[in-house]
Amino acid sequence: MVLAPHEHVTLETPYGPMRTHIVRPAASGRYPGLVFYSEIFQITDPIRRTAALLAGHGYVVAMPEVYHEFEPAGTVLAYDQAGSDRGNHWKYEKELGSYDADTRAVLDHLKARGDCTGALGAVGICLGGHLALRAAMEPDVRATVCFYGTDIHKGSLGKGQHDDSLERAAQIGGDLLMIWGRQDPHIPLEGRRAVQTRFDELNLRYAWHEVNGAHAFMRDEGARYDPELALLLYRETLDFFHRTLSQSA
Repeated sequence: MVLAPHEHVTLETPYGPMRTHIVRPAASGRYPGLVFYSEIFQITDPIRRTAALLAGHGYVVAMPEVYHEFEPAGTVLAYDQAGSDRGNHWKYEKELGSYDADTRAVLDHLKARGDCTGALGAVGICLGGHLALRAAMEPDVRATVCFYGTDIHKGSLGKGQHDDSLERAAQIGGDLLMIWGRQDPHIPLEGRRAVQTRFDELNLRYAWHEVNGAHAFMRDEGARYDPELALLLYRETLDFFHRTLSQSA
């Protein structure tokens, strides 16, 4: 499916204006909406390519700049030690309430768009995997995909490093697809099991995939990229959203 030119909108949040990037099909019509949360590096080229892949299968994809309180609009952090240090610093400096307010602003924008059906999902990678899980707590999010979401098992997201994500998981009403790398040092076996045990306690509707991949194995830059796994899991993601969003839109 041919895509419209990349665009961006500025959304107002209680914590300041937030540039949000939009990728959508060029063909007229109405499509389900996805809030897509990036890694700590913001809207990098690999994130843009993933958004294009999703949009090309019939979705309006909205990518907020997660560090809008701290960085000028359009800032992209490099995939190097300095970029990693800066992204991780902001991850723990940002208020937990700001992450949630960002999600609400993007979802409301998608619902108000004339090219969106109002069927909403969330997807995220790394930091974004955790933010997507928190988006799943919103009552109008039907389906969520989390790629190796960091800090969930530790409860350490946001300022003060004391989040309530596993506690609030009881509010998740839609379907979940959770994807993890067994060789990811950021989410060890005991961490994955803690998340899964909580989901089972709550009887959530979820699918769970653990694959032999390192952290960032989905990112199509760098030595950890595994294109075979990425292709397999993108297909799984698209099938999941088709079942949960497109067919019921």
